[in-house]
Amino acid sequence: MEFRYLGLGERLVDYAESDAEQRRLHALVADGLLGPQVLFVEHRPVYTQGRTTLDAERPRDHTPVVNVDRGGKITYHGPGQLVGYPIVFLPWKTGVVNYVRRVEEALIRLLAEFGLSAGRVPGRTGVWLPADAAGPERKIAAIGIRVAKQTTLHGFGLNINPDLSRFDNIIPCGIADAGVTSLERELAGTAPSLVEIARRLEPHLSELLRLAPYESVENGRG
Repeated sequence: MEFRYLGLGERLVDYAESDAEQRRLHALVADGLLGPQVLFVEHRPVYTQGRTTLDAERPRDHTPVVNVDRGGKITYHGPGQLVGYPIVFLPWKTGVVNYVRRVEEALIRLLAEFGLSAGRVPGRTGVWLPADAAGPERKIAAIGIRVAKQTTLHGFGLNINPDLSRFDNIIPCGIADAGVTSLERELAGTAPSLVEIARRLEPHLSELLRLAPYESVENGRG
């Protein structure tokens, strides 16, 4: 698996720029000209909405929104959020849910390195912190994907230290009864840089996206 850093730690990237690069790589992977890829990005502030987004979930101040061809609803990307686009050819027997569980598991293992007991919530994608003394159930990573030509597009957004108030402007991922959090907030201190987090995530993605049998992911909740 090859990891590519598009401006991460050096500059913020416009969504259109990363989307074009993602699709360029997708075409090569789908045609068998490249092995699996992961594109890491830190975006300029942008809202993106998936195919099932409702009007009521959009920004209340009419901030422009980019329509994207992934599953899921509306979310925010911006400084302080690590966005990862795994571009992986899925064997015929590897279902989409299995793939999503593997991405979630990589993020869960990463967060465990920081002492956070993150997990899944039945009926919802992404990675969550359970309700506890620090607050109600809250999402720390969103996931939305598309599969075209048996190859994945889009991916995840892991909140490291973004401006969480930007999520107040929407109903993130269509979920009105839970909160959004970040690594920095959960650690109650300064979080590592996005580059450091990406480097620490690499081995987890490499292991889990090899698509070897992984019983607990296949049978995971959600």
